[in-house]
Amino acid sequence: MIQVKNLSKSFDSIQAVKDISFSIKKGEVFGLLGPNGAGKSTTINMMSTILKSDKGSILINGNNIKQNSDTCKQLIGVVPQEISLYDDFTAYDNLMFWGSLYKVPKKELKQRITNLLDLIGLLEREDDLIKTYSSGMKRRINIAAALLHEPKILFMDEPTVGIDPHSRNRIFEIVETLNQQGITIVYTTHYMEEVERLCNKIAIIDNGKIIAQGTQAELQKQSNVKETIEITFESISQSKVELLKEQLHLKIIESNNKISIECDANKNLANIIEKCNNINLIIEDLQLKKVNLETIFLSLTGKQLRD
Repeated sequence: MIQVKNLSKSFDSIQAVKDISFSIKKGEVFGLLGPNGAGKSTTINMMSTILKSDKGSILINGNNIKQNSDTCKQLIGVVPQEISLYDDFTAYDNLMFWGSLYKVPKKELKQRITNLLDLIGLLEREDDLIKTYSSGMKRRINIAAALLHEPKILFMDEPTVGIDPHSRNRIFEIVETLNQQGITIVYTTHYMEEVERLCNKIAIIDNGKIIAQGTQAELQKQSNVKETIEITFESISQSKVELLKEQLHLKIIESNNKISIECDANKNLANIIEKCNNINLIIEDLQLKKVNLETIFLSLTGKQLRD
């Protein structure tokens, strides 16, 4: 559905995007995950024809975006990071205005607006001025505006920034519904939990480069991060730490009566507990730390996402 190859973009002396490549299949929710300033918005702006690339190519459903931009624009909808609505218009009038720009026939447009307002849960507020809406409600209208021409692909650039938890969860539900309807979605965010919930495939981007891409399972393999079992004891001596290492044949890190063991918990947990009991170690607490995108990102980039 989308092919990006060797894409680059600079602003004066700043290289915002550096020779990135990826592909997105029809029906995927593709997440671009990275900190602010990583190059996510620049990438999505090039893919949605807002910016021209310096190098590289973008194909949208087989159409080169530079040579067939009008065709590509008909295939895509864009939910920008900024709210693109008129405060002194009602929600309905805003959508009528944006729909008219897409040249949707009026009768058909009215029905689409009703359907979309129902989808985003704001049908009962259609006659209220946008300036009376909360930030989360405005963002939901922003999404509806991008869907008026029934695009096959939806670009969503940080769609949950600065909104309340209820609206955020509602946007997640909207994304999931749209994807179930067959829409391909490109979703940028710096929130790991959003990508974990919504995205089939993920590209981690940092300093303009794609560090890794794939499913979460594939990213875990690339990062070589493993589950960690953390056990806190009443006390533990160095001699008993060494004894555990000999018996378990696993990497063990000890600190302040606590040990951390990288391993597959399903295979090793019962044996670890047995060996601790055999050498009279009294367990006070045991925690299993699963691999998530945060640990993967830290392993691949050497820093926390919000650094």
